[in-house]
Amino acid sequence: MGNSSYADAAAFRNAAATGQIGIDPDAAQTVLSKIRNGKDMIERLLGDAPSLATAPRIGANPVGNAIAAKFSDRAAGGGDSYGQALRNLYDQYDQAEQAITTAMSRYHEIDQAGAEPFNGRA
Repeated sequence: MGNSSYADAAAFRNAAATGQIGIDPDAAQTVLSKIRNGKDMIERLLGDAPSLATAPRIGANPVGNAIAAKFSDRAAGGGDSYGQALRNLYDQYDQAEQAITTAMSRYHEIDQAGAEPFNGRA
């Protein structure tokens, strides 16, 4: 997936996983909710995508059959199809969700590590 937004989401997730990023869990809840709503909408669209792959009835001749098959492949097949675009978008949402939840779990760990040098110095 040569998509820069997918690569950005993966880089964000990796940064969170390695402890380079921490996000205050209270502040991240709104974003996390929106990401999860987006994933839910994409799942519903993916569930409906097979109905788009029904070949249209545009004539019982070789040209009509070829165009109908091409239309069907473009709707739910691979490559540049509607279905593949939805799967790519879902993967990006998933990467972002994983990154945010990981960064949320790292927040307190990073905060404590930053405060550690000052513990007992008051």
